Amino acid sequence: MVQGDDLGMCRAVNEGTELAATEGVLTQTSVMAPTPWFAEGAAMAKRIGVPVGLHVTLTCEWDFLRWAPLSPAPSLRGADGTFHRTVEDAATAVPGEAIAEAHAQADRAVALGLQLTYVDPHMGVSVVPAYTAICERFGVKFIYRPLEPHHVWTSLIILSLAPLEDRAAWFVERLEQIGAGTHFVLSHPAVSSPELRAITSEDAPNADWAEPIRVADLEALCDPAARKLIERRGIELVGVRDLD
Repeated sequence: MVQGDDLGMCRAVNEGTELAATEGVLTQTSVMAPTPWFAEGAAMAKRIGVPVGLHVTLTCEWDFLRWAPLSPAPSLRGADGTFHRTVEDAATAVPGEAIAEAHAQADRAVALGLQLTYVDPHMGVSVVPAYTAICERFGVKFIYRPLEPHHVWTSLIILSLAPLEDRAAWFVERLEQIGAGTHFVLSHPAVSSPELRAITSEDAPNADWAEPIRVADLEALCDPAARKLIERRGIELVGVRDLD
């Protein structure tokens, strides 16, 4: 299973996700309902038929690309009215407010015609009851441990943490090494663009997560060598909707 996170965050991510799904090996994508380009991302996901999960978004990590809760949620907001920047700060939110926000995000996804097949967190787990509430509402599983119920993977391959240089070759090597089982590849594809480079300051600690990591992920997912290896080894590409 090959997942791309952050659909809706910006247009470069939407474009990269579509390319990864139509020309690469991406099999599902996690959507961010409070973000500026979510409506376009949702329309694209429906048009090409890529399965989606709700990327419950309780944080916003960028300097200049800022988004706010869809619900009142004062405990989820920083001084500027947008989400807190870190998982640690988000974890201090009032649980009831985080649950209401998660439902508001799910409501928007459903209103835009999406069928949610799983739930996962943006940046990391902060307010556990918020994720649990959405899993229960839609009868789906959480992607990661330790929440219950969760999907179980034979291995987790985090493409976004692989070496930037020749990431595509690294990906092919990892695919060559996997054995029988259900394997999960996590990625963050996007196309190179001035928009993507402008979402945070150049000296920000997470600057690599703005463009370099995402563009390298897209290149790896669309590398013809990866497709050829998958076909040669008989690896089945699936989404979580195919597993239960």
